[in-house]
Amino acid sequence: MKKNSTVGKKQVSVGFIALGCPKNIVDSEKMLAIIGSEGLCISSDPNNADVVVINTCGFIEPAKIEALEVIKQAVKQKKKGAIGKIIVTGCLSERMGDSLKTEIPGIDAIVGLGGRDSIAQIIKDTLAGDGGTYLPEHGATINDDRGRLLITPKHWAYLRISEGCNRRCAFCTIPAIRGPFRSKPMEMVISEAKELVSNGAVELSIIAQDSNYYGRDLKIENGLSKLVTKLEKIKALEWIRLMYLYPSGVDDLLLETVAASKKVVHYFDLPMQHVNNEILKRMRRADTRSKNEKLIESIRRLMPDAVLRTTFITGFPGETDEQFEELVEFVKWAKFDALGCFTFYAEKGTVAADMPGQVSEKVKKQRADRLMRVQQKIVFAKNKEKIGEKIKCLVDAASSNGTAQGRYYGQAPHIDSICIIKNGRKCASGQFITAKITGAKGYDFILSQ
Repeated sequence: MKKNSTVGKKQVSVGFIALGCPKNIVDSEKMLAIIGSEGLCISSDPNNADVVVINTCGFIEPAKIEALEVIKQAVKQKKKGAIGKIIVTGCLSERMGDSLKTEIPGIDAIVGLGGRDSIAQIIKDTLAGDGGTYLPEHGATINDDRGRLLITPKHWAYLRISEGCNRRCAFCTIPAIRGPFRSKPMEMVISEAKELVSNGAVELSIIAQDSNYYGRDLKIENGLSKLVTKLEKIKALEWIRLMYLYPSGVDDLLLETVAASKKVVHYFDLPMQHVNNEILKRMRRADTRSKNEKLIESIRRLMPDAVLRTTFITGFPGETDEQFEELVEFVKWAKFDALGCFTFYAEKGTVAADMPGQVSEKVKKQRADRLMRVQQKIVFAKNKEKIGEKIKCLVDAASSNGTAQGRYYGQAPHIDSICIIKNGRKCASGQFITAKITGAKGYDFILSQ
């Protein structure tokens, strides 16, 4: 066992702030494990520690703004003497590099994605006065995520199967930030899954930038289908959830694999971004409206109980009123179970940032608001139709007031709506129950056992 690291005679305390998407959460969990394994004390109060590590997101402007605000708050605490050193890691570090220190003086070290597994040594160097900028190359290898210190509840976890992306969508910064697509070796993924399940996970959410691209770089044909078939053999694993499925990459074999599986839930996360063919072409997407319609029809034909989730962008450069109306009509036709909508952000370094026909912020927001109102009516009507059904629900948390909180297979953790379980005093986190839907509160279901 490693001895506790100290500064003088005082044990070093490390505060940690995790921001961003599920991929970033996995990186945070790995860093926490590395920090703990090196004898550094992880503080429960990131506003009062010898060093605070802020793992940032920098994918789109709102995430960048959030990260910068968190860093500024840490600098204020540093000036008060509550924080000793500030280390900024993650996507924003990768994207901005040393310019982060210029924008926010007071940062002691900048760590890119390639420096993740060196975080403990970087902390020690920074405390010793040797803080700097660490931006090693990260495009040729893939990190091993085994041995994480989970910040999700132990009964569910994210299982990252790849890193980076080979798509070149005109609006996206991910390839520039996280590099080209690299699949984890299948044996590493299975080993990590078994580790997570042995620690209590009954649900694994498969994550990547492009999940159904898995294995192509390793010359594995039908990689995702083969992977989930192997994951199914892990006995204590109950639910396998596929996230980030690029629509045009979803083939008949994958659909048939999911349909035949007893563990892969009938939940499809399909970020379509738009439906108008001209906009999709300008976005550099491989999809078309016809392809997306056929995909939706195929899924629902094979799995009538399938839950479909998607995301769209409003106000992409050149989007006309007519093209937006086409998107609205498509949403009315598709009747998605869940839908996220983003206004277009002209991210520096992307092709779309310099395209002609930039849409005003006012129009982008008006379109997003309208699309979400359309979607809200669809979901509320669907929820009403489900009242009276009995569903299998995974309990996420129980409280002393007699209610519990959980999810059925159609609700992804931290993303979708939830189930509020009445008379759930005897429920326990990680337990599966069968309950009746007795009502709805907004997007959430009300259940009674």
